[in-house]
Amino acid sequence: MNVPLTLAGSIMVLTAGIHVFAGGPEYHDVYQSVLPTPHLAAMAAVLWHAITVNLIVSAGAYFWLAQHPSRPFLVALAAMQLGWTALFLFYGTTMLGSLWPMPQWVIFLTTVLLTIYGARQRDVARAS
Repeated sequence: MNVPLTLAGSIMVLTAGIHVFAGGPEYHDVYQSVLPTPHLAAMAAVLWHAITVNLIVSAGAYFWLAQHPSRPFLVALAAMQLGWTALFLFYGTTMLGSLWPMPQWVIFLTTVLLTIYGARQRDVARAS
């Protein structure tokens, strides 16, 4: 078992829980009440729940990778997490003027670093 990848999967489970139970009332419910058209509200709901799916699938992927080494799958998962990191960093700095109003980038960067560390583990390094 690859401990860093298992830890990354656990972080994704925790993040999904925070997203659903803390973010829902703070963001999703607000979007649904303030968006001016049903179409925009539906699109916001789809995007919100797509993030939930992404977090849950990412968690499952990390847990699977911890048991079944695959460098290409690991690189793809790390790239996706790096993409999330970049989005939060870019929009936090350009639209909000600071990294800290949206600190989610810390979570995603942590999973990227754990992925890199996990890739250095002997079982992943030998897998193709």
